[in-house]
Amino acid sequence: MSTVFFDMPLEQMRVYRPERSEPADFDAFWAATLAEARQHPLNARFERVDIGLVTVEAYDVTFNGYGGQPVKGWYLRPARVDKVLPCVVEFIGYGGGRGLPNQWLGYPSAGYALLVMDTRGQGSVWRAGDTPDLPDGANPFTPGFMTQGILDPRTYYYRRVFTDAARAIEAARSRADVDPAAIILTGGSQGGGITLAAAGLVPDVAVAMPDVPFLCQFRRSVGLTDKHPYAEIVTYLSIHRAQVEQVFRTLDYFDGLNFAPRIRAACLFSTGLMDTICAPSTVFAVYNSIEAPKDIRVYPYNGHEGGADDHFIEKLRYLRAGGWQRM
Repeated sequence: MSTVFFDMPLEQMRVYRPERSEPADFDAFWAATLAEARQHPLNARFERVDIGLVTVEAYDVTFNGYGGQPVKGWYLRPARVDKVLPCVVEFIGYGGGRGLPNQWLGYPSAGYALLVMDTRGQGSVWRAGDTPDLPDGANPFTPGFMTQGILDPRTYYYRRVFTDAARAIEAARSRADVDPAAIILTGGSQGGGITLAAAGLVPDVAVAMPDVPFLCQFRRSVGLTDKHPYAEIVTYLSIHRAQVEQVFRTLDYFDGLNFAPRIRAACLFSTGLMDTICAPSTVFAVYNSIEAPKDIRVYPYNGHEGGADDHFIEKLRYLRAGGWQRM
C-alpha cells in the first residue's frame, strides 16, 4: 500500500477531462468484432452443482465467447426464490480466475442473481481459472497478458476478453429467471476495466459499478506508475523502442476513456487516492467523460484495495436505493 498522495489534487481530478485519442474506426472495429463472435451460437449451458449450501443455488456455466471458444463461469442465485431477478455480471481482477462458487456468495445473499465470468488464460496467480486462451497474437510479448498481440488491435489479448464479456451478458440474459432489463456489471481493477468496456459495447445494461478500474487512459497510466501490470508495457517498449506509437494506437481501441462516451448505464465508481497501480486521475478521466447518471466513492487513504468490503456495502446500498432503475 502506498503511503503518500502522488497524483493530482482531488479538486483538480474532479474536473480533469483529457482529450481522447479515439481511432476513427473505433465503433466499426467493435461492431465487426461482435458481429463475428455472434456468428457462433452462444450455446450457454448451466449445470447445477452441489456446494453444500441451502440458501444459494449454484451452476457451472459454459458459453461461447470470442471465436466461438468456450468460456467458463459460475451462476448463483438465492434458493427457493421463484421470481425473476436482477442479475449482476462480475468480471475478475488481473491474474485471477473464477475459483469456487462458494467464493461468490455476496450478491446472491443480497437477493441478486450473479454470473461470474472466468477470464481466458488467467487464473494462476491468486484464484484458479478454468478457461484457456487460444492467442491470436504472434509478436513476442512480456510475461503476462498486457503485451500479447499488442502490435495490432485485431490480435490484442483484450479484444478476446472484451468480446467474452459482451457474450457473458447475453448468457445472463438467456436465463428465464433473469430480468434482461436489470443487468448490473461490476468488477475491480481489471474487472473494473472490463466493466467499462462491456457497458460501452452493450449500452442497454442498467448499471455499471467499476471499482478502482484498470485499463484506463493508457497514454497517462503507462509511465505514471512503475507498478504491474502497466509495467509490462513499459518493459516491452524499453526493448521494442521503435514500436511506441504502434503500441499506443492499438491500446486506444481498448481504453476505458474511449468507451466512456458510449456508456448509458447508471454508474457507481470507486477510487483510492493512494492507488499507485490504477492512478486516481485515470479513474476520474473516465468518470468525468461519462454523460450518464453517475456517482463516485473516494477513499483518500487507501491504495488499490479501494474501499474493499466497506465499498461492497456501498454498492448494495446504491442498488437498493433503486434510483438507477429504468422506468
